[in-house]
Amino acid sequence: MIPQWIIEKKRDGHALSDEEIKFWIKGYTDGSIPDYQMAALAMAIYFKGMELPEISALTDAMMNSGSIVDTSSIGRYKADKHSTGGIGDKVSLILAPLVACCGIAIPMISGRGLGITGGTLDKMESISGYRTDLSIPEFLKVVDKCGCSIIGQTLDLAPADKKLYALRDVTGTVPSIPLISASIMSKKLAEGMNGLVLDIKHGNGAFMQTQEDAEALAKTMVGIGKNMGKGMTAVLTDMNQPLGRTAGNALEVVETIEALQGNGAPDLIEVTLTLSAQMLLLAEKADNLNEAITILQDHLDSGRAFEKFLQMIEMHGGDTKVINNPQLLPKANITHKYLATQTGYISQISAEKVGRACLELDAGRRAVTDKIDYAVGISDIHKIGDTVTHGDTIMTIHANNQQKLEMAIKELDTGIIISEEKPTTPTLIGKTIK
Repeated sequence: MIPQWIIEKKRDGHALSDEEIKFWIKGYTDGSIPDYQMAALAMAIYFKGMELPEISALTDAMMNSGSIVDTSSIGRYKADKHSTGGIGDKVSLILAPLVACCGIAIPMISGRGLGITGGTLDKMESISGYRTDLSIPEFLKVVDKCGCSIIGQTLDLAPADKKLYALRDVTGTVPSIPLISASIMSKKLAEGMNGLVLDIKHGNGAFMQTQEDAEALAKTMVGIGKNMGKGMTAVLTDMNQPLGRTAGNALEVVETIEALQGNGAPDLIEVTLTLSAQMLLLAEKADNLNEAITILQDHLDSGRAFEKFLQMIEMHGGDTKVINNPQLLPKANITHKYLATQTGYISQISAEKVGRACLELDAGRRAVTDKIDYAVGISDIHKIGDTVTHGDTIMTIHANNQQKLEMAIKELDTGIIISEEKPTTPTLIGKTIK
């Protein structure tokens, strides 16, 4: 096959065959197809799109460009959850041990934060000693014994995606539903799971700004999984305000511990229980959503989910003392109360601006190579619709540098609005797509 002919075919809006896609991904992975030709094809896909069979073939080729985790030794239903990214989203940390309590194996391979979006691995690494770099045999041993494990992507897992992901970032082809879908699904399907639940976020703090775009992405990803024989459910959730009470790595671990001990923020618990319940339905551990939520709530109330979390931390080499005493987690030197400037209702508390403020504090990364500060972030975050009086604390900023604190405050000043009239509260849980 001639690479430029494949580029021309997609440029002219025609569907690529399975053979052409396999040839392309094999060549790109081994270096025989250079970056400049991959960039040209990515741009053609960006403008002309792909049909579902093409996206499924692209996902399959990227998944098979490296190793696939063999989970056959784990004799239970294996499921995972993926979020398209948000602010204050610590759901995975609660969901993994909670669902594991129900006899479902959770082999979770997660990512790091980049830009305003937080990363599950960064949150876990704020726990002293926690290893996110377990080998695959170690990973499977933890899943088999504990029921859940959260690690980072191994070097030989979907290597074609690693190359393409970096290229998309510098060629203006990131916001392409076919490329987004294939990127996420190739990594998730390489985990060797039976079912996947997707949290597709929309709003100012999400990658997909509108519900319509989120639904299109959800339908595409569910379709890919179905075509590849996996149980699939996608849930649309709102990300116009931060999820829970905190944003920032160690602060989110503290909130995770609180949630597992029965003191979780209502919105955080609602999203966690909704996604977890969909996992139970996929694994046929419950007959309906209400039954699934009842089962999960019992594991939270009894403390079993918290004990499972402790077990996972210990098996990863983490210091369980900090879980039993969260005051031992990294702490910032400066705390600043962000105060209401008038009396009224909070009508906007922009997730995007909270994320940008956290980035200014060094809770996130501007580039992949950046180091992050686990201690910094924002806590005690109020919600849209809350009433406040002039001088009330709307949130608390945790910083290690005065100048960075001032930059964070500037971001927040443009993202928080207090009004005299009570606003409509955003609907947190949207459509479910199976």
